[in-house]
Amino acid sequence: MPRPALTRLRATAIALVVAVAMTGCSANSPEAGPVRLRLGYFPNLTHATAILGVEDGTFQRALGSNAKLEPSLFVSGPPAITAIMSDAVDAVFVGPTPAVNAFYKTKGDVKIISGATSGGAQLVVKDGITSAADLKGTSIADPALGGAPDIQLRYWLKQHGLRTSTSGDGDVHVTPQDNSQIAAAYASGAIDGAWVPQPYAAILVSRGAHVLVNERSLWPDGRFTTTNLLVRADFLKKHPETIVALLRGLIKETDQVNADPAQASQRANAAIAKINGSGLKDEDLRAAWADMTFTVDPLLPTIKEYGRRGTDVGVLTGGDLSGLADLGPLNAALQAEGKEKIAE
Repeated sequence: MPRPALTRLRATAIALVVAVAMTGCSANSPEAGPVRLRLGYFPNLTHATAILGVEDGTFQRALGSNAKLEPSLFVSGPPAITAIMSDAVDAVFVGPTPAVNAFYKTKGDVKIISGATSGGAQLVVKDGITSAADLKGTSIADPALGGAPDIQLRYWLKQHGLRTSTSGDGDVHVTPQDNSQIAAAYASGAIDGAWVPQPYAAILVSRGAHVLVNERSLWPDGRFTTTNLLVRADFLKKHPETIVALLRGLIKETDQVNADPAQASQRANAAIAKINGSGLKDEDLRAAWADMTFTVDPLLPTIKEYGRRGTDVGVLTGGDLSGLADLGPLNAALQAEGKEKIAE
């Protein structure tokens, strides 16, 4: 993503959080008119169903006249989680470990209510690195300390006998940084590779890197959560019908994406270009899209396993994840759409 676009998105997210904090009240306090649903998401391919649901109006049509969708863009998990914890958004599409972290910090005041994307994360490295042993002494990037790629990278390295630390020391120097900076850091030789989500893995491969680990290979049936939908528990309690309607929109959008993947990838790329000022090259888009699966199943066992692994490598505090998800609204939406329910 171009740096000016990143700056604008950061400014928007910060301003949103500050504005709510200054008013000291909820934007969903009793008021006349439709319910306001403030929804956050990222301009990333792993958020394709969210991007398209907003862009093509599927979400608003599902909500109908009883609720008004107010979308907000974020560049990464930390500002998105700050927003939902500050009552600046009501729901947000976010990765599994920011969701777990928010659940810990709020003592259960947020709930995962749906999945969105499975897959789409890889460890890509420069020529000459063909095994875990070759990574000793190298610098490997990931998008954020405590994010799912960061946890998976540290856990995989630990399994192969390689030490890391949150300060960047150890056998492998793990250097979290914005996705937008990773390609430039790789090109300059500042890093030797990265564990990143799509499309950033595909972009690095197009610039000479190769895939050392596709994260699909590390999970049963190659399925693991990349993006899920998180909601404030108080909003869910006050407006359950609004959340069910949103989820019906997400189900419809997911069906549309899966019915015509080629067209959906082009639509998502065009929407991202509209937001960021530029889209992906066709070859990068095809490679990235092929690595992802779009599903409303949150794959809860994988989310909880991320939480366990994050504790194991020392980047999450750990704790009881009972009550992390509430799939009641999702199953109501699935039933309304004539689909099978998902077990928690």
